[in-house]
Amino acid sequence: MASTWLRSLCLLTLYLTCGYGQDGKFSGPLKPMTFSIFEGQEPSQVIFQFKANSPAVRFELTGETDGIFMIEDNGLLYYTRTLDRETRVVHHLQLAALNSQGGVVEGPVPITIEVKDVNDNRPTFLQSRYEGSVRQNSRPGKPFMYVNATDLDDPATLNGQLFYQIVIQLPSVNNVRYFQINNKTGGISLTREGSQELDPVKNAFYNLVVSVKDMGGQSENSFSDTTSVDITVRENIWKAPEPVEITENSTDPHPIKITQVQWNDPGAYYSLVNKEKLPQFPFSIDQEGNIYVTQPLDREEKDSHVFFATAKDESGKLLAFPLDIQVKVIDINDNPPTCPSEVTVFEVQENEALGSNIGLFTAHDMDEANTVNSILKYKLVDQTPKIPSDGLFLIQEYEGKVQLGKHSLKKQDNPQYNLTVEVADRDFKTLCSVQVNVIDINDQIPIFEVSDYGNMTLSEDAAVGSTILVIQATDGDEPLTGSSKILYKVVQGDPEGRLEVTTDPQTNAGYVKIKKPLDFETEPVTSIVFKAENPEPLVDNVQYNASSFASFKLIVTDVNEAPVFPQRIFLAKVREDAAIGTKVGNVTARDPESLAVSYSLSGDKRGWLKIDSVTGEIFSAAPLDRETESVYRVQVEATEIAGSSLSTTAEFHLALTDVNDNPPRLAKEYTGLFFCHPLSAPQSLVFEATDDDQLSSWRPQFTFALGSASLQNDWEVSKINGTHARLSTKHTGFEERVYEIPILLSDGGQPPMEGTVSLSVTFCQCVEGSCFRPAGSHDGIPTVGMAVGILLTTFLVIGTILAVVFIRIKKDKGNDNVENPKSPETKPLRS
Repeated sequence: MASTWLRSLCLLTLYLTCGYGQDGKFSGPLKPMTFSIFEGQEPSQVIFQFKANSPAVRFELTGETDGIFMIEDNGLLYYTRTLDRETRVVHHLQLAALNSQGGVVEGPVPITIEVKDVNDNRPTFLQSRYEGSVRQNSRPGKPFMYVNATDLDDPATLNGQLFYQIVIQLPSVNNVRYFQINNKTGGISLTREGSQELDPVKNAFYNLVVSVKDMGGQSENSFSDTTSVDITVRENIWKAPEPVEITENSTDPHPIKITQVQWNDPGAYYSLVNKEKLPQFPFSIDQEGNIYVTQPLDREEKDSHVFFATAKDESGKLLAFPLDIQVKVIDINDNPPTCPSEVTVFEVQENEALGSNIGLFTAHDMDEANTVNSILKYKLVDQTPKIPSDGLFLIQEYEGKVQLGKHSLKKQDNPQYNLTVEVADRDFKTLCSVQVNVIDINDQIPIFEVSDYGNMTLSEDAAVGSTILVIQATDGDEPLTGSSKILYKVVQGDPEGRLEVTTDPQTNAGYVKIKKPLDFETEPVTSIVFKAENPEPLVDNVQYNASSFASFKLIVTDVNEAPVFPQRIFLAKVREDAAIGTKVGNVTARDPESLAVSYSLSGDKRGWLKIDSVTGEIFSAAPLDRETESVYRVQVEATEIAGSSLSTTAEFHLALTDVNDNPPRLAKEYTGLFFCHPLSAPQSLVFEATDDDQLSSWRPQFTFALGSASLQNDWEVSKINGTHARLSTKHTGFEERVYEIPILLSDGGQPPMEGTVSLSVTFCQCVEGSCFRPAGSHDGIPTVGMAVGILLTTFLVIGTILAVVFIRIKKDKGNDNVENPKSPETKPLRS
């Protein structure tokens, strides 16, 4: 009884203070009604007061009450626990008015309670870590993966509308974002910069930190969650395929697929480009990237094809550079051997020894060389006439060399033989004709018509290749044979090989020509002796004599010439710290006419050198620096002081050897070094040193130390090897900020060089191994003091209301009427 009285008292208090009891908005007759209540509100809230006509004395509530919704006998409908939209969105109830015996007087009528959403759930990613991959050069803006989050709040309201955002990209390259996300769908794609610059060789892995916010990301009070996304960059598959081989004259049904190209993403439009502008292009491509040959190919017509494959987007724009497609046509044996000519003619001297080489017979085959289809076999199948016997000749089976097979020939027996040679490849045979002419032996020597051609005067600048004399000898052997052909050579007076003689094959005239420049200073007058001889050896007991020799006197006149350097390039070496005025080398030139020579430099762009114009000695004129130029190159010009002032040029290369004149430095720029704050144990990181001297690049041996004694209680530097060291913390009590640590580096040179560098190390909060700087307080989020103030104010308002209620109860004691039409109206409950 006491508890029932206390509950009724509390409901009465709330009923009176909230203005219930007035007919119309907050009370009324029993009828179907719908109420909307925000979830999370305090319990024991009055929803409505229903009134029933006599003889009804109480109400009965049934349906989806879930033990939350109650009704008093006087018709007050209220709820006893906080509502949760995520548990039940709509409660379907039935309400009836009963008489004192429990019979239904009115109803039952449907009462619907809609629970309205408030933002009381934070969004949550379905996975704490996502993994995905993307190919380099993929289309920007086309998602290659998705992240997904859920929110239990009403998706039809702003509370359940999610907003995705990329907050961190690691590594960050020049602060350029390579990835972007659709803030509504969570689809991750490449930016235009990412499509152009991602390279798995440089960075194959990236990590993104992605956040999701509710309230559409537009409210300062929205909830959020984060997840980590690991992305692997895969190599571009838009690559030229391996060269294709196609057998010629294929009888298979066409088209035939021969290879395939593929763009990184689906949806590309493929086409082929006839690079060689063929009138009939025998290739095609479909929209799957499959490439076909559309007709049989002929290797003898064209043994290879090269064309382009392209991929375009829907607007016809190239997605990437075209690919070279190479097709090689494989040979089949579809061509018979062919004879080198209608009749092949060979000559053989009479009295040639058995087995002598008469000639090389070479047939042709249009099939691919160096394959089984083009290997030829030779066979001698007929000899006409068969005098003095058959089988006078042989032919080697694969080489085609024709030889004398039985005994020496005599021209008087028969001056000519006709041979039939069978040439065969794997599938075909061809008959060819060979004619062998028997010629007489070489028993006559060449004889000069004139033995002395007198004097000839030429200037030393006579043009190379010009003809200066025509000589003539005759031979009594059979014309136009190896026995009568005459070859001329210089046998005396030309050790430098400045002259040459060519022979007219029809007349045997010899044309004496200048092969190399003449030189007055070396040989102004010389006697030249020629010898005339046959390419065929003379028969026994016949020798060349004085009749086969002739001579003339060559007189060379002088022409002024430019000085001459003995070599084109002069090399020298000196230390880079050589004092100004140090002799670094010298050059010399000789004038053919023995005139004096003056030296000068050109191309001395740094002004490092000077030259003695008389001696050719070269000196340093300014400080040298190997790190600027390790080999310094200039031109030296030698000029005649008198005469026509002719000049010539040579190169002077000065190699600078290194000295230790550069301090050590860090091998690279160390940015983004961090430790997760707070430290759970001392941590360390490794760095590398180098310097620009050549000496240290061969055997670097650096020493490392802290650059400030005041840091020794917090930090320690330890050497790992000659180039690497470790920076370690000595304790864990570091602040959340950036520390600049000076490091003293020293090399092992003579003398040693020192340098101080700085390492920036950040102590920061970490999420999933990634560094986040402290963000401070956010606008719109109450501090602890503000929250306490709000709570105290709430308690004060509640206390004031309760005091007013009890005062009014005391004044109206004994009055059981729950209606109070004079009660002030307060803000109604949202429905």
